[in-house]
Amino acid sequence: MGQREVGSVWYAARRGWRIASLLVPAVAVAGCLAPQFNYVTDSSAKTYFKVPAEWHKISDSSLAAQLRNSGFSTGAGVWDVGYDAAVAPSASHVLNDAATKPFALALVAPLSRIASNAMSYNLLRDIVLPVTPTRRQEAAKGGFPLRGFKLVSDSVVTPGNGVHGVRDIFTYTYPDGNTDTFDQVALTNSNNTMVYLLLVHCQASCYSKNTNQIDTIMTSFTVRSP
Repeated sequence: MGQREVGSVWYAARRGWRIASLLVPAVAVAGCLAPQFNYVTDSSAKTYFKVPAEWHKISDSSLAAQLRNSGFSTGAGVWDVGYDAAVAPSASHVLNDAATKPFALALVAPLSRIASNAMSYNLLRDIVLPVTPTRRQEAAKGGFPLRGFKLVSDSVVTPGNGVHGVRDIFTYTYPDGNTDTFDQVALTNSNNTMVYLLLVHCQASCYSKNTNQIDTIMTSFTVRSP
């Protein structure tokens, strides 16, 4: 499968979120009993994480269409993966405040030379939504609709083998008044040529009820970079 370079624009602004990725579908762990978790893996990038077995994988075509409608940059050979805990799973929950159950979005993507040279922890923080003060100010000037940002936690992640990045938990309030909590791990490899993202979000009350489960998912995110 071919790869498509991702440019340096990684935060939400103007029309919406712009992102590109390459992932492969999840496979269930074999065993005598029904597995508690399914493992989502990108073997080419040596990346994986786990989601509860009862979560539903969103079809690739539905997710791609929803991302395009939301302003994400997608293209041939790019594969996003999404999982929804909702009884009636929908790709529309990917970043929608109607997500009353957790929704997970993951990606692995190559960086362009410009993005690679500019890579920083702050760029990783702003990979999907504006998190740093500078990016939030720029996004607000560009008409970014979400307000009421609150940073819950911010930490540097160094799992080893040169892989490094950040984990940020934050909230935003949508125009209709609903507040969502976003839990994001964004990593890059030792030479800043790849980016790896896992984002889980849902309404703030949902996140509060599912904090332990979501933390298990986030801490399972593993990148074994070459």
